[in-house]
Amino acid sequence: MGRWTVYVLVAIGFAIACAFLSNWQFERNETRSEQIALVEKNYDADPVPLSDLIGPDGTLDPGDVWHPVVLNGEYIVEEQLLVRNRPHGGTAAFEVLVPFRDVDGRVFIVDRGWVPPGDGDSPDSVPAPPTGEVEVIVRLRPGEQLPASGRGAPEGQVPTINLPSIAELVDGDVITSAYGQIVSEDPPGEGTLGGFGSPTDDPGPHLSYAIQWILFALMGFIFIGYIIRTEIVKHREEVEGMPAPVKKSRRRDRDADVEDELLDAR
Repeated sequence: MGRWTVYVLVAIGFAIACAFLSNWQFERNETRSEQIALVEKNYDADPVPLSDLIGPDGTLDPGDVWHPVVLNGEYIVEEQLLVRNRPHGGTAAFEVLVPFRDVDGRVFIVDRGWVPPGDGDSPDSVPAPPTGEVEVIVRLRPGEQLPASGRGAPEGQVPTINLPSIAELVDGDVITSAYGQIVSEDPPGEGTLGGFGSPTDDPGPHLSYAIQWILFALMGFIFIGYIIRTEIVKHREEVEGMPAPVKKSRRRDRDADVEDELLDAR
């Protein structure tokens, strides 16, 4: 019985671990569903002025991510930056960041698209943005964290779109809560940059993984039950296969017969 208790405790511990992992996958599925709902709500919404969504305090409401905004002003062409190692077109491309001075005086970072890598540390060419007064429509995106590895980048480049560190390289009152992925610009710039695809609406495998962990927990109990039943059956078969014990009365009768035989022999 002590061994069976250990079996049951192992099954309970395994079930607790499975429950934890299942709940984690349920939470990830919920987060992914919220992200998809946010894209469906904002991605194709009508553009609004930047100041409608990012006020004087410079903060971005998480519910406004992906919403299009209209910028009116001019690019600060001389402070253009390149972001390294961006996955586009099956290769590690460069994304082109150009600060944009809006009519309200604030500077907003615009990601104009991507260019393929060149032979060296930089792309062979980067199409120039339009000069003078421009109307640009972008979708709001939150900034990124600095690389955990601490990797850097050559001059004129950055390793990731970390807006506070980019603000240190750009003159003016730079908004650091969000940047914009370009949708259109009027008038257009020279040449063509690679565009951005729409985010996927695939919910991912999180829900199926959550259900699998629940099934694993049930299978653990079924397996332990099978082991215990097998041991019970085996033990019963061993007991039934043993010879029956001789009763004392029958043994005394047998001894008496032996003594009678010995007397007759004398």
